[in-house]
Amino acid sequence: MVLSRQLLFRSAIWEIARPRHPLTTGHLVVRLSDPSTEFGEASAADWLLCHNLARAALQDVLGAVRCAVMFAHRWHPLGSALGEPVAESSTPTFHLFGRWASETTTPGRQLALPAHRRLAEPEEALERVDSELRESLRFFAEGPFLPEQPSAVHHPRTQPPPGVPFAPGPGAGVVRARTLVPLVATVDAARHHSVIEPASGTASIAGLLPGELVAIAASLGALPLTSGLSGFSCVAVEGERAGSAVRIHAVGRSGAEDGSPLLDVFRLPEVSLALL
Repeated sequence: MVLSRQLLFRSAIWEIARPRHPLTTGHLVVRLSDPSTEFGEASAADWLLCHNLARAALQDVLGAVRCAVMFAHRWHPLGSALGEPVAESSTPTFHLFGRWASETTTPGRQLALPAHRRLAEPEEALERVDSELRESLRFFAEGPFLPEQPSAVHHPRTQPPPGVPFAPGPGAGVVRARTLVPLVATVDAARHHSVIEPASGTASIAGLLPGELVAIAASLGALPLTSGLSGFSCVAVEGERAGSAVRIHAVGRSGAEDGSPLLDVFRLPEVSLALL
């Protein structure tokens, strides 16, 4: 897949693209344009902008109302990469999996297969969808829109689809300096499985403050690399129940592990709802 075909939108620091091997029609990546860029509040604010734009476009074009985010921290998928997307490069990359009612396959079903058995979405089938995604991304990037506006009419677009988070236009994002220390809890020490929740308790990724996102990244970086661990595979899922918060499931990974621990994490009710 050539870059001109792969790239959908470029912001100041991050960009939205198709992965080289899209596992579903709703599979996008948010990746760092310059790998040397440090993850500070400006980078976090731009990441949130790209995330919100991608979510708005996925809902507008595909009707995706739910989205899971997967990423690796200090870890590169090995071999069959069971339970995780294959590594595209060493550039920090976040995989977004939009979910909607009429999808023909699910990300969890694809990820449970070895990488060589996964069926990537055919490029010809994605051409129309990607053209509409580019149009939608440009439209929402020109914002701003108020989240309480009524439902959208798809063509012509005049407002964001229902439930789409506020997506400010270029230069409109203001870095909010307030930092909230996240809650980190180990739920399974034997499997090196920890969960990070934002201290604000927000149920949506779009509701995170840039400083809070930086604090979550710092908490992830502070998780101990014991028992030969080299990094973590992470799944971020949004709160579905009243009072529930965004949760980042971080699972320790090692090149010497017997099998992928992610397949067990997929069976958790909140994760299975997001991926399976």
